[in-house]
Amino acid sequence: MSIRKLGLSQIQGSLVALDHCEGVSNEEMVQIQLKDGRRRSGRVVQIQGDKAIIQVFEGTDEFSKTDTKTKFLGHPMELGVSKEILGRIFNGLGEPIDDLGPVFVKNYEDVNGRPLNPISRQYPRHYINTGISAIDGLNTLIRGQKLPIFSGFGLPHDQLAIQIVRQAHLTGEDADKFCIVFGAMGVKKDVADIFQKAFEETGVMEKVCMYLNLADDPILERMMTPRVALTAAEYLAFEEHQNVLVILTDMTSYCEAVREFSSTLGEIPSRKGYPGYLYSDLASLYERAGIIQGGKGSVTQIPILTMPNDDITHPVPDLTGYITEGQIVLDRDLFMNGIQPPIGILSSLSRLMKDGIGEGYTRKDHQSVANQLFASYSKVQEARSLASVIGEDELSETDQLYMKFGRQVEEVFIGQKGDDRSIIETLDLAWALLAILPKEALDRLDDDLIKEYYHPQRAQNVIDLARKGVV
Repeated sequence: MSIRKLGLSQIQGSLVALDHCEGVSNEEMVQIQLKDGRRRSGRVVQIQGDKAIIQVFEGTDEFSKTDTKTKFLGHPMELGVSKEILGRIFNGLGEPIDDLGPVFVKNYEDVNGRPLNPISRQYPRHYINTGISAIDGLNTLIRGQKLPIFSGFGLPHDQLAIQIVRQAHLTGEDADKFCIVFGAMGVKKDVADIFQKAFEETGVMEKVCMYLNLADDPILERMMTPRVALTAAEYLAFEEHQNVLVILTDMTSYCEAVREFSSTLGEIPSRKGYPGYLYSDLASLYERAGIIQGGKGSVTQIPILTMPNDDITHPVPDLTGYITEGQIVLDRDLFMNGIQPPIGILSSLSRLMKDGIGEGYTRKDHQSVANQLFASYSKVQEARSLASVIGEDELSETDQLYMKFGRQVEEVFIGQKGDDRSIIETLDLAWALLAILPKEALDRLDDDLIKEYYHPQRAQNVIDLARKGVV
């Protein structure tokens, strides 16, 4: 049953307060009518006794304490969904902004998500091929996983997101049941246009659903954007049986909106001014990834966040790392050296990788060759440290081989410059790079694998083709 009220007791910024609001619930949607008949929407964000605090989506300009009519709708914010949302572009509240008219609505879903019993979760197994060797080969993305990308201001995380959307696909029987939900928060108009144009020009827009919150949009819309995007993803996954990849950028903009909103409410700040509940707030978003036992769909998340001053201990990446299952870290030094995408493989990690690769998933040598590539590349850093002291010419022959190996890994394996590689091409390239090193240096590989895949005589040809974009 809806409740109607006349007048307001307080107006402060985007917040309004009403007294004597018995029976009102937190998160309840509200419709507000101005004196001239125009309507605005909002939601209850706090209840203090019988007082309701409402945040108005469109702001409180021209509001009157005496003539404003408020109607409590009796339900939380809901998103109208159907399979027709694919190929469409919406604002952060789920309203179409692509001039293609309204979407046929099959269901209305609560944007706060469905409570998911942990016992009903199925352990993630199968991998998603992004076509990016540094991810597929060394930090494999698994269906149902939440794997964030840690970036910094000025680093090309937007280009990486576009590349993932353009290239990501599944293998196996359900390869055609794959779609992407893309949520952008606090982006500039020109960046939003770049996303849209890139998806349309590469022909992937028909499998993409976009939710765009621009930098000049209200912060309340920014706070709702990831919830709206994840609600759409849950519907596509659990009702339409799609395997959904959700890309959310930039989670730091979302967290700053939460901080601003918390300050407006007068809440006591915690670390760097963020509210103390930021951890649980982020968890309420990230934990919406997963697979339900007996279901045919999945929700996989790649949240992208920018680290202020490249500080990985900042509250946003710090808390995100606690909740998610690894991270892909963009390296500024690689970026300054022209490596694209500049993924720092030693600081990146996919905790679920081991359970979705190997025989039956990718190839039997995947885990072993990834371990060897990690171990060998870590020795490159030792050789570089030594070279900075005594000079590269004074290094031993083995250390000089490691220096060459490190350059090739960065230029050819990590640096793809937009190329799309299959998992087999990625693994073959890894073996070709390891062939730069002597066989006795491959201490993470057993003899059978070395005999089958270690072919120094063919290695340079594979590397040359990879450098040209053809593996």
